[in-house]
Amino acid sequence: MNSSIAQRRDGFDQWVHQINVICGAFSAQTLGDEFSGQIREYQSGALKLSFVDACQARLYRTPREVAAGEGSKYFAVFQLQGSACMAQGDNRVALSAGDITLIDASQPSDFTYGEGSRQLSLILPHSLVEQSLRFSRVKCGHRIAAVSPIATLSHHLILDATRQDNLSQQESEATLDAVISLLRPAIIHSEGADDVHERIFRKALGYIDEHIRCEDLCPERLAREVGVSMRGLYRMFSRKGLVVARYIKNRRLDLCAESLRQSRAEQKLSALGYSWGFSDSSYFSTAFKARFGISPGEYRKQYA
Repeated sequence: MNSSIAQRRDGFDQWVHQINVICGAFSAQTLGDEFSGQIREYQSGALKLSFVDACQARLYRTPREVAAGEGSKYFAVFQLQGSACMAQGDNRVALSAGDITLIDASQPSDFTYGEGSRQLSLILPHSLVEQSLRFSRVKCGHRIAAVSPIATLSHHLILDATRQDNLSQQESEATLDAVISLLRPAIIHSEGADDVHERIFRKALGYIDEHIRCEDLCPERLAREVGVSMRGLYRMFSRKGLVVARYIKNRRLDLCAESLRQSRAEQKLSALGYSWGFSDSSYFSTAFKARFGISPGEYRKQYA
């Protein structure tokens, strides 16, 4: 009997250790005598996910674990088999096979697993989700029901992706973008129609995209065009965790990167920078490397 208990304990400790290595810092406890669990990691290019099997176990992140882990990501949790409960903030959701939920790794959370639970946990970078949702608030800890077309299509897409051998970086990034696009209607927090600040913020983002190629696009011009003071503009972006000038610069860089990924022509890099509003080719190259870790030329070679 003691040997059996010790064996289960060793198995539990090993499972928790693997969870911490693959998913980040979690605390854990067993919820009965029949604990079982294992985890398998899958990674291909930009796709990083794990298959988590668990029975009678609890995983949770307090502020201490959040501080110790990598917070700049979300977990898109796909329930494949069995049942589990996910909780974050005031939201608590029971998942059955086919359901999906989104969990913010930068906030405390609590997962409990019943009998024969199997999940796929897909890592979604914060920056990718927030840019795709255009900095709308993200709903976490809500159930996306298995019967919804969004859940069905998302399950098929991500499971099919794990069956592919050697996805290229570009293919894996496109898959990640597609998953976020599919989930968008279910995870975006709709602001009230009477939220004046939100409407002005959306107007500002639209104006930036419309005039992003203009070299003279700047916070002063933006404030004037959307009808707010400079202080009001800065405060509006600050509520989203953004700095106006930095957002404009990063938006230009992201569009430059998209052009490099999609273009087959050997356009001069200085001309590319100019076409997206960068008047100084040296500054463009430096800013691009600071954002993406490699120069524009190396980035283009990577996607050639």
